[in-house]
Amino acid sequence: MTFAENLIQLRIASQLEFIDLVTSLTDNLSALAGFDEDSVYSINMAVRESVANAVEHGNRYDPNKPVEITFMIGSANLSVSVRDHGEGFDPTSLPDPLDPSNLLNPAGRGILYMRSFMDNIEYERHPEGGMVVTMLKTRLEISGQTPTVADGGEKRQDAVGN
Repeated sequence: MTFAENLIQLRIASQLEFIDLVTSLTDNLSALAGFDEDSVYSINMAVRESVANAVEHGNRYDPNKPVEITFMIGSANLSVSVRDHGEGFDPTSLPDPLDPSNLLNPAGRGILYMRSFMDNIEYERHPEGGMVVTMLKTRLEISGQTPTVADGGEKRQDAVGN
């Protein structure tokens, strides 16, 4: 199936109970975009972590602050942006969860998972407040191989952005 770019937007209250709704939509859109079962699972986990972080850490469960999720289905990829309305954060300030001194510290694990499951992640402060996390996943059969940093494709980073 060939797609021109398609945009799907969802706005939820800052309640963890809505995460299953978001991930159900994520699974359906990922499959519709042509991703295999493993990739659908990876995208689901990354979106689940990002939305949970937006609710808990960004909006601090404030019912007056929504979480906005935007899906962009491209011909070869899926982009998912998650915006909260909180104070924002610096992803480079998070401790590296793979450092032996942090193995029992849960901080930064969600971002580690997101970086592991997606091909690229970008963080930016929204001009009207809050943070926007944009994650990209490209279908492997489009390129015929796993993209790498050297060929301008995948941008993998450790848990602190290195």
